[in-house]
Amino acid sequence: MQCERYGLEVEIRHRQGDFALDIGFRSEGRLTALFGRSGAGKTSVVNVIAGLVRPQHGRVVVDGRPLVDTERRIFLPPHRRRIGYVFQEGRLFPHLTVRQNLLYGHWFTPKADRGAEFGRVVELLGIGALLERRPAGLSGGEKQRVAIGRALLSSPRLLLMDEPLAALDEARKAEILPYVERLRDEARIPIVYVSHAMAEVTRLAATLVVLAEGRVAASGPLREVMGRADLFPRAEAGAVLEAVVEDHDDRWQLTRLRVAAGFLTVPRIERPAGSPVRIRIRARDVMLATLAPDHLSALNVLPAT
Repeated sequence: MQCERYGLEVEIRHRQGDFALDIGFRSEGRLTALFGRSGAGKTSVVNVIAGLVRPQHGRVVVDGRPLVDTERRIFLPPHRRRIGYVFQEGRLFPHLTVRQNLLYGHWFTPKADRGAEFGRVVELLGIGALLERRPAGLSGGEKQRVAIGRALLSSPRLLLMDEPLAALDEARKAEILPYVERLRDEARIPIVYVSHAMAEVTRLAATLVVLAEGRVAASGPLREVMGRADLFPRAEAGAVLEAVVEDHDDRWQLTRLRVAAGFLTVPRIERPAGSPVRIRIRARDVMLATLAPDHLSALNVLPAT
């Protein structure tokens, strides 16, 4: 798989009916999350990047390659952009097996451009046992993994994921999120991930772009943007910490995490010791004390200055 660099530049001004899109952001991260409420313009941005909407003004550049530049009259049609698109629903071909659905992306990619290996994608997404089944016999999470695999096997330069977990229940989301993390870390393909779920964004994003009413409210590294209390309701504002799994308490089903300032205990996480994880601490859950706390309900205590 290709794309060692992860540069993405987007500047768009476009009006459609009563809705105006006026945004600009840059990202060098492996996964750029577009976050905002319904109607903020997230899907409109993704459709411009994909070439499904031709903007009135602006430019889209992926790793130095212009896909759109209205001043230079550049507009690559969708089939020449080498972009994979994963929708909310799997949109698999019901009459084809999983293997045939996966290979569909391969069939329409010129041999010279084929970078993704079938076996590698199957292993990455854990779908080897599904290859001879048809979509009707798959769970929602399995369908989405197959849809992601089909997109990867088209050897894209960029992968767009438009709320790929929105139609799944919590159990299926928990099933598929580790595969998206692995995709982010191992596939070497830049990803634009659309979501209005704070938990998904916190877990996956390197760069966060917050959209509101067709404009960029903030963009930048995840930890910097998440630390801005003015951007989020009180229930969501907080900090993101990088942690490592230290050990597990099997009796009480707890996990101890090591962070820069010490240790935190959380409900058990099914990750082996030594695994990196992210944790989000909401501002409303934090208490401050000038002395070491005693007789409080708070179990996690970190020093601060």
